[in-house]
Amino acid sequence: MATTVCRRVMTILNKQLHIKMETGTVSPNEKINITTLPVSESYITGRPGIAFIICFLSTFFSGIISMLMSVYLPIVVKDLLGNVSEEKLNDVSAWINCVFIFGWMFGGIALGIICDKIGRSKSVILSTATFGFFALVTGISSSWLLVSICRFLSGFGIGGVLVTTTILVGELWPEKKKAVIQGIVSLAMPVGFFAAGAINNFTEDWRTAFWIGLAPVALALFAYFTLPESEKWKTDKQAVQKKESINKQLFAPVYRKNLLIGSVVFGAMLIGLWAIFSWAPTWVQSISTSYDVQQQRGMTMMILAGGGIIGSFFSGWIVNAIGLRKTMMMCFAACFIMAFVVFKLNTTVTVATFAEMALLVFFFGISQGALAVYIPALFPVSICASATGFCFNVGRLFTGTVVFFIGALVTLLGGYGNAVFTFSFIFVIGFIVTWLAKENRKAE
Repeated sequence: MATTVCRRVMTILNKQLHIKMETGTVSPNEKINITTLPVSESYITGRPGIAFIICFLSTFFSGIISMLMSVYLPIVVKDLLGNVSEEKLNDVSAWINCVFIFGWMFGGIALGIICDKIGRSKSVILSTATFGFFALVTGISSSWLLVSICRFLSGFGIGGVLVTTTILVGELWPEKKKAVIQGIVSLAMPVGFFAAGAINNFTEDWRTAFWIGLAPVALALFAYFTLPESEKWKTDKQAVQKKESINKQLFAPVYRKNLLIGSVVFGAMLIGLWAIFSWAPTWVQSISTSYDVQQQRGMTMMILAGGGIIGSFFSGWIVNAIGLRKTMMMCFAACFIMAFVVFKLNTTVTVATFAEMALLVFFFGISQGALAVYIPALFPVSICASATGFCFNVGRLFTGTVVFFIGALVTLLGGYGNAVFTFSFIFVIGFIVTWLAKENRKAE
């Protein structure tokens, strides 16, 4: 019924355009752009709908590849190193997690710049193919050094996916629907986290698990033939070519304040998120008294992902109800409080532990949907992907250091729980900066 009504509306609009064209009151090009009208059929089954599905799936698979190593990390390191000291295991584990974050950082920045130069759709395809291919190579790696290289390059592609999909979806969907759609796309990553936990419960063989990389490679091939390009980027392309280089525009004085705010706000949430997600399964193993620790590690990742999924889903409506700034302040405050509850008040793993972790990542999920709108809104189309990539990823320089030092300082800080909570104070910094910042205003 709804589809029939939409088609009738489209027919009427086309007839009206023909009348205008005959009377000379509209250019012939107006009919060509009819698919850009905010009609339900256009957005659901047209170019925005196709982009939404591909970007959702790409983000979903990036979530799996991101967390698959965290879930299998204790097994992977022991398999590659054999019988070595606990200190050596911790150091190598920290290194593998660390280089992945650095790859994510470089990929997000580099592919953000590339996205402004070659287009949104091509960049999504390139990013997706990159992380999928190197996930496959991870599964056949014979040394921890080769695994580290593959994790760096997988992170490179994932960093690009999160920037390029955010920009493409944001430019294809109308302003009123953007927050909700971005929230739904952002929940794809925690859905991927959940799937990573499920894969752990399905197979104990980490090499088999990494064959999941075939899926994003196939998706990239499909997207090559179907993924639409952003009309906003096409329109702006000629103007960009006449201006200064993207790098010079990016660091122009008019954008510096927004770059700083965006980098600190996103980086603060990022550092806290990865400190928790990267080490939560290992923390659970360190305090667990259960005979089935593998199942608890998998359950941990599934719980963390489940809370994030719910938070991301509702993020768009929460943003529309209370505003971006208040939403982010709420998320920073709640994440810090719940990090204290989870990592300082639990001495063993119980049902309450999983419930507390779920509430913690519920606010993580809200923040991810909000940030997908908050950061791009600070910048014009010409440098939007470059600036968003910079803000999304400059904090990963510190994140990678944090992830490494949590593993390296576990003994000094008295366990994984203390180490993770120590770095959760970054949420306080994020809260203060968001509180001091004004509501988003795009620099012109």
